Amino acid sequence: MIKVYGIKNCDSVKKALKFFKAHNLECELQDFKSQSVSCDKIAFWLESVELKTIFNAKSATYRNLKLKEKKLTPNEQADFLCKENLLIKRPVVEFGDKIVVGYDEDNYKGVFL
Repeated sequence: MIKVYGIKNCDSVKKALKFFKAHNLECELQDFKSQSVSCDKIAFWLESVELKTIFNAKSATYRNLKLKEKKLTPNEQADFLCKENLLIKRPVVEFGDKIVVGYDEDNYKGVFL
């Protein structure tokens, strides 16, 4: 089963869900806004994916919290991912032992097809 983490109105999440539907791949969405992601889950992702890949420093949340000015350490960035799930680059997709961050159709074809 493919598990997609993100928010349902995010364009990248919509593209990922559309990709899975178009290729008859069953998936489940966990929307950050209705069900937050635990720190344990984020720590699990960070075992497979670099922090800079998953921490979205281009998000509105990042700007609104003025995190650039705070010059966060990597540990502080990881802590913020737990507190503010909207800092997580979307979507995060779990598939077997793979973690895929963001949407790239060519990458999805290689991983999921």
